[in-house]
Amino acid sequence: MAIDYGKKRVGIAVTDPMQMIANGLTTVHAKDIIVFIKDYLSKEEVSCIVVGEPKTMMNKPSESAVLVEAFIKQLKKNFPTMTIARMDERFTSRMAFQTMIDTGLKKKARQNKELVDTISATIILQSYMETMANKTQQE
Repeated sequence: MAIDYGKKRVGIAVTDPMQMIANGLTTVHAKDIIVFIKDYLSKEEVSCIVVGEPKTMMNKPSESAVLVEAFIKQLKKNFPTMTIARMDERFTSRMAFQTMIDTGLKKKARQNKELVDTISATIILQSYMETMANKTQQE
C-alpha cells in the first residue's frame, strides 16, 4: 500500500498479491486516514505501507515534510508491527498530471485533485516496487 499524504487529502494505491503492478485505490480525507487503513487491513493483506516523502529539488525535506513525519508517527503508533517505508515523491504530482493528459482526460477531469492524489500514490508505489526489485536483482 502506498500513501500520498496531504494536509487535506490522502491518495492511496495498492498492488496485486504478486506485487507486479500498482493500482490507484481511492482518496480519503486526511482526518479519516487511520480509520480507513484499519478497515482496509482488516479485509486485505498488506506487507508494507509506503509513504511518499516530500523533498525539495535540493534533496532536503520540504515544508510539508513536518506533516508527513507526524503522520508516520501515527502509523507506527496504530500499526506497530507494520513495515513503514518511505519513497521520494518529487515530481509525482507533475507525472500524475501528465499521465492524465496522456490518457486523454478532458481538462475538467484533470482538475480533479483527488484523482491526481490517487495517481501520485500509484506512482509512489510503482517506484517503490521497482526499487525493491532492482535491489533484489543486485544481491
